[in-house]
Amino acid sequence: MASPFHPFFTPSPNAPESPPIQELVKSLNLQPHIEGGFFAETDRAPDTVPSPFPSQASSTSSLAPQRPGFNPALRNSSTTIFYLLTPQGPQGGFHRNQARTVHTLHRGRGRYVIIHADEPGGREKEKRIETFVVGPNVAKGERLQWIVEGGKFKASFLLPDDEEGGQEESQGLLISEVVVPGFEYCDHDFLTERGLVELVGAEKANELKWLLSPLAAEN
Repeated sequence: MASPFHPFFTPSPNAPESPPIQELVKSLNLQPHIEGGFFAETDRAPDTVPSPFPSQASSTSSLAPQRPGFNPALRNSSTTIFYLLTPQGPQGGFHRNQARTVHTLHRGRGRYVIIHADEPGGREKEKRIETFVVGPNVAKGERLQWIVEGGKFKASFLLPDDEEGGQEESQGLLISEVVVPGFEYCDHDFLTERGLVELVGAEKANELKWLLSPLAAEN
């Protein structure tokens, strides 16, 4: 059986997005996301809760400025964003949030890859890898909604809108993500190549390493 872990879209240097995608990015006021693709924060709940996470810098802290007024002892109860993958920004590199994330599909198709890094087991035990397609064809098992618990590494990449029809084209994968408690960059980190090998073994890491973020620095 052919591996499901291969890219369908390879960005071309300086190539523009299609006019419909450019219009979507403009209409939703989307900006480039540090993970890849585009995003816009659409809600940050005004109520706060005590932070359930250790107060410490993450590997992402030096890559993205902390928002003004951030109190490390507190978290907003939730945050919500639009997130968009496009043919010129077709993948989100492996990263981990400490908080729980609820995803909802708006349009398009993509594949998610989850490494259950938080499951018990010694370093000699390879961690479980879960993968699934998100899209409108629920009769064939595509998902409209999916949840990623905190502590798991997640990557995603764009699939054609009509893969079965042989048309390798896409108008983008647009979703919403609700993070509970609310997202902060200090609760986020990227997976490194060394970390990937430690989690899944050298053979599987070689198959998945193209999904690592170029921002993932070895420590």
